[in-house]
Amino acid sequence: MLGSYRGQSFEEVGRVAVAHTPVQSSMLDVEFAQHSDAGRVRGHNEDYLGYVLPKTPAEARTHGWLFVLADGVGGHDRGEVASRAAVESLLSGFGRAAGGESHGVLLPRLVQAANTLVFETGLAANSVGPAMATTVVACALRYDRAAVANVGDSRCYLFRHGHATPLTRDHTVASEQVRLGVLSAKEAAESPARHMLSRSLGNDLFVNVETSDHQVHAGDVLLLCSDGLHGAVPATDMARLISHATDLIATAQELVALANVRDGSDNISVQLIRVRSVERVGMYRGRPYKLR
Repeated sequence: MLGSYRGQSFEEVGRVAVAHTPVQSSMLDVEFAQHSDAGRVRGHNEDYLGYVLPKTPAEARTHGWLFVLADGVGGHDRGEVASRAAVESLLSGFGRAAGGESHGVLLPRLVQAANTLVFETGLAANSVGPAMATTVVACALRYDRAAVANVGDSRCYLFRHGHATPLTRDHTVASEQVRLGVLSAKEAAESPARHMLSRSLGNDLFVNVETSDHQVHAGDVLLLCSDGLHGAVPATDMARLISHATDLIATAQELVALANVRDGSDNISVQLIRVRSVERVGMYRGRPYKLR
């Protein structure tokens, strides 16, 4: 169907959405698509996705764009409640944030607030301890920068010139063992501990949020995904599909379909963000200035 969201045009088919922001010279401009599927085994979908788009060119500079994906932890009660609560908390907090605040400062604060909400909601539902948990990955864009925050094993990748660069690291037992030199990367990929989270939202009142900041260029594609995708489809295969993408809706559907063919035992969610143009800026005492 065709409709509007916060002043932007978008198309939606089922749980697939694509949006185009207004094209203006010398401004960050992006298009995106998202798709979520329950997979071939599970009866319901515990993943949840969301986004905030700027309403005006001025808001594009003061606030920017936000994309968020969460994967409710399997084996916990009401994982779908946890993922939805986390995403909606981030979206709401981003919309209320002061204009011009650094995304590198804002995102971890918003993720921490989402963690508190999930933790307290879980306690209210189960007096003996936390009853729900979720992963989360968020990407905020403004000017020519992308800030990324994550907890758990939902990932963000940057695709540039046909190559994939992971912008997050998994918070799993197996991943920690690789960093400690206990396992090789190949051994970790086959380890039963590769799905055991070492961090997630909702397990404790406070959580360690990992953040990073990256420069983006016109033509870059950012991908946020749950482990239902990256556990079934190697980054090289994702890069092959994305490098030839002309239609982001079709590419999001192709990625999910490929994950279902190769595995499909988990929920699969994807957000694709293509950078169409950027606004080059420098920073002086925390304030942006345009580069000529």
